[in-house]
Amino acid sequence: MAKKRGARARVLLFALLLLALFVIAGGGIASYWYLGPFRGFGEETFVEIERGMSSKQIAKELADQGVVRSPWTFLAVRMIHPRATLQAGEYRFGSEQTPWQVFDKIRRGEVFYEDFTIPEGSNIFDIAALLEQLDTVDPDEFLEAAKDTTAIRDLDPLAPDLEGYLFPSTYRLTHKTTARQLCSLMIAEFRKQWLALGGREQRANTHKIVTLASLIEKETAIALERPMVAAVFTNRLQLNMPLQCDPTTVYAALLENRYRGVIHKSDLASANPYNTYAHPGLPPGPIANPGTSSLKAALHPASADYLYFVAKPDGSGSHQFSSTLAEHERAVLAFRKSAH
Repeated sequence: MAKKRGARARVLLFALLLLALFVIAGGGIASYWYLGPFRGFGEETFVEIERGMSSKQIAKELADQGVVRSPWTFLAVRMIHPRATLQAGEYRFGSEQTPWQVFDKIRRGEVFYEDFTIPEGSNIFDIAALLEQLDTVDPDEFLEAAKDTTAIRDLDPLAPDLEGYLFPSTYRLTHKTTARQLCSLMIAEFRKQWLALGGREQRANTHKIVTLASLIEKETAIALERPMVAAVFTNRLQLNMPLQCDPTTVYAALLENRYRGVIHKSDLASANPYNTYAHPGLPPGPIANPGTSSLKAALHPASADYLYFVAKPDGSGSHQFSSTLAEHERAVLAFRKSAH
């Protein structure tokens, strides 16, 4: 009888141990299910954490977007770190993550953005082409937004579009940045740089100066030469000579969707108003977005009587400036000889 009671006790103990193991294992499985890595979305998803959102609101938003399995998984981590500050912003999630990793990302403020750099001298078509490499602003929407001159009407009521006023710099874009917002950022930066250069005093001449600066920007990449290029164009304008600026002819061809990387004689004879071989004076508007040094050169041309310039034969990218046609023709001949 005693032996039977001992056997029963051992069976009961074994059963209790087995049950305990099942409970522990079940808890572990449940714990892993709730707190393990999870991804309930496709390739990626974006979550906007707005300023002032409570932890419960954040948890619900994360669960709704499939970032965490349940709001409670995020709140469980939050209870362990009650004093942590959760940073507002837009967050990008592209792989499965545990609630701990999600919480840490928001606590650190690892918000999503893309750096978008616009080189000096880029035109609106160049900018649209650069946007094709990003996942933010749509290029076609940008080109459409660049037609609206409302934001620069006080600066330049004659502007045909935003060309010239989209300042070349680096901008941080989020997933929700719109084409109009991007244009606003670039215009704001232009205003800042323009005022720093004393542009407020040139309010009546803004259109002319920015247009001139865009020609200077496209003619030379060497900052030290830009005041001299400005002098050439300014002198020609005063003498009513055609500017004969090749980049304006290129721009005219771009507007008509016929530029293929080379200027032809037919381009020089084009009736397009941007063609400064066929039309005297400045073109109707800027042909690119100039940087600070080109704007400065347009505001302060060099004091020189130059009327011509051509690339030097040494391949340096610099130019030979001339005051007479005879000097210029000799410089052109030297350049052509070096090209053969």
